[in-house]
Amino acid sequence: MKISDIISKNKFTLSFEVFPPTRDGNLESLYSTIKELGKLNPHFISVTYGAGGSTREKTIEIASKAKNVFNNEVLPHLTCVQSSKEDISRILDEFKKVNMKNILALRGDPPEGETKFIKTERGFGYANELVEFIKSNDDFSIGVAGYPEGHIEAPSLQADLINLKRKVDSGADFIITQLFFNNEDFYRFRDSTTKIGIMVPIIPGIFPILNYKQVYRIASLCGAKIPSKLEHKIYKLKEKPGEIEKYGIEYAITQAQDLIKNEVHGLHIYSMNKIHPSRQIVAGLSYPG
Repeated sequence: MKISDIISKNKFTLSFEVFPPTRDGNLESLYSTIKELGKLNPHFISVTYGAGGSTREKTIEIASKAKNVFNNEVLPHLTCVQSSKEDISRILDEFKKVNMKNILALRGDPPEGETKFIKTERGFGYANELVEFIKSNDDFSIGVAGYPEGHIEAPSLQADLINLKRKVDSGADFIITQLFFNNEDFYRFRDSTTKIGIMVPIIPGIFPILNYKQVYRIASLCGAKIPSKLEHKIYKLKEKPGEIEKYGIEYAITQAQDLIKNEVHGLHIYSMNKIHPSRQIVAGLSYPG
């Protein structure tokens, strides 16, 4: 089923993100997590593409099993990285062969070892170009990424909003946001999208803090700010990994419940391929069915 239809038929959607393992032989553990996530009744599960498009084949394999074996609706990611138009066409054909109806279209990060995104010959340099290409060739429901604090490469928040509108105008049906830890950033972002004429549903991404070093690494990669109160708390707990995880889940629940109170279209939880945090967050929420 298309996610655009799922969103239109439901006041609120719950979804999770998983990612292909970096090492060979770890798929069974991921499949176990996906099966358990399915028991939480998500409206869809997204499968990332890996850094620099490095797990392309695994993404297709995982997305296919999540949908066709475990009976979840699936949102596979697709990036422009190291892909020509012909490559993208072949990947879209592969997605269609395994019954995919949805795509999260992204420019993508530079491959490992490179600091700057370089457009592939006969490829795309921006996500809006990828969206337009998919829309003109296939009947997928297309999601794109939004950045409540602005994309790390954008010269300004306004410039990033203009770029987001290009993606929507090119045919995107919905937006899933990058992680953030201050809901006020999301509310400002949502208000700004309305002012600029972006009317598609926006689903906020929730990232539970599970590890002290991990959160700083991920926040630095995407430009997310860690509020001082949160930073102070996790610093105090940095030598107590179990306590950090417990607090991180509690923080995610509080953040998510406030978003629900303020009538978001749904929640997209970054599972980090772990079932326990997602299960705890869902259990701690009161959300509309």
